[in-house]
Amino acid sequence: MPKIILTANTDWYLYNFRYALIHHLREQGFEIVLVSPRGKYAQRFLEEGFSWFPWRLRRRSVLPWLELVSLIHIFRIYRREQPDIVHHHTIKAVLYGSLAASLVGVPGVVNSISGRGYVFLAKDRRSHLIRGLIRPFYRYALQEASSMVIFENQADSDFFGAAGFVSPERRCLIEGVGADPERFAPSPEPDEAPLTVVMAARTLWDKGVGVFVDAARILQERLPVRMVLVGEPDPGNPKSLQADLLEEWHRQRVIEWWGWQQDMERVYAQCHIVALPTMYGEGVPTTLLEAAACGRPVVATDLPGCRSIVQHEHNGLLIAPNDPLALAQALERLGLDRTLRMRMGAAGREIVLERFTHKQINRATLRVYQHLLESFEME
Repeated sequence: MPKIILTANTDWYLYNFRYALIHHLREQGFEIVLVSPRGKYAQRFLEEGFSWFPWRLRRRSVLPWLELVSLIHIFRIYRREQPDIVHHHTIKAVLYGSLAASLVGVPGVVNSISGRGYVFLAKDRRSHLIRGLIRPFYRYALQEASSMVIFENQADSDFFGAAGFVSPERRCLIEGVGADPERFAPSPEPDEAPLTVVMAARTLWDKGVGVFVDAARILQERLPVRMVLVGEPDPGNPKSLQADLLEEWHRQRVIEWWGWQQDMERVYAQCHIVALPTMYGEGVPTTLLEAAACGRPVVATDLPGCRSIVQHEHNGLLIAPNDPLALAQALERLGLDRTLRMRMGAAGREIVLERFTHKQINRATLRVYQHLLESFEME
C-alpha cells in the first residue's frame, strides 16, 4: 500500500483545500500521512483516523537558524516515515519539503503552485529582494527528475517555465481543488433581504479587502446593500488585517464581518452575488468555484486564476485590479438586474459541473501520483 504525505504550512490549508482529496486517496487504498504546524484542525484529522505529525515552522520567520530548524524537522519526519510520494502545498513546504525529500531519497515529489502571489507579482523593494533570494531555491526544488509540479492556471505554468524553474515534461495543469456540487448546490435568492454581496477570503490586504470596503462605501450611496465579509485574520501573514479594524468597519456598518464560517453553503444561500477583488493572481480561487456551483454570479479581478472560472459577461464580471469604483459599478449592475443574475448563476453552475467538480480534480491528482509510482517502479 503506497504511502503519501501531504504537507502544508497550516493544518487549516489541508482541511479547507485538501480534505476531499485526502478522503479520496484513503478510499483508493493509500496510506495517508498529514504534516503541518499544529492548529485547531489537527485533532479532527486524528479523530478521523489519519496520521498527522506537527511540523515546527514559523511562517513569517526569515531568520536562518529558525528556518534551518524547520528544514531539519521536516527531514526527520520524512526519514522516519519513508513515504513513496510527498505532496507539498504552500511556498515553504515546497522549498523545504523538496530539499528534505531529496536528502531522504523519497521516490516521488509533487509540488503544488497555487499562484505567484506577492513575491513574484508585487513591484516594491521588499518583494524584489525576496524574489532574488528564493529564485535559486525554487530552481533547485522544482528541477528534481523524480518530481512533478501542479499548476492551477496556464499563466503560472508559463511563468515558471520561462523563468527556468521547471521543464515542460514535469509540469501539469490541474485547475484548483474543485467544489462538491452536491454540497454547494443552487438555492433560491433571498427574497426579503436587500442586495447582499459576500466576499469570502482570508482577511488580507492582498485579497482585496480594502477594495471591497471602499466599494461598499460607494455602493451604499446608490442602493440598499449588505456587504458581507466572511473570513478571519491570518496572524502568520504580514498582509493580514487586524481584528480591531474589521470590528470597527462592522460597527460603522460599512460592512458586516461574519468571521470564519464552517457552513459556506449556507452563506452563499443568503447572498445574491459573490465578489473577490483580489490584488494579485490566484491559483483558481475556491470561493469562486463554490459560489458558481451554488448558482451565484461572481465579480472578480481580471487576473490569472480568476479568469479560469469567471467568463466575463457569461457567468460573472471581471474588473480591473485595485479599482473600488469598478467593483461598485459591477455589483450595482448585477444588483439591479435579477434576470442577469439568474442567467449568470446558471452558467456558472454548468461550468463547475463540466470542469471543476472535486471528483474531477481528485482523479486528475491521482493520475499524477500513479504516473510517479509507475515511473519509479519501472526503474
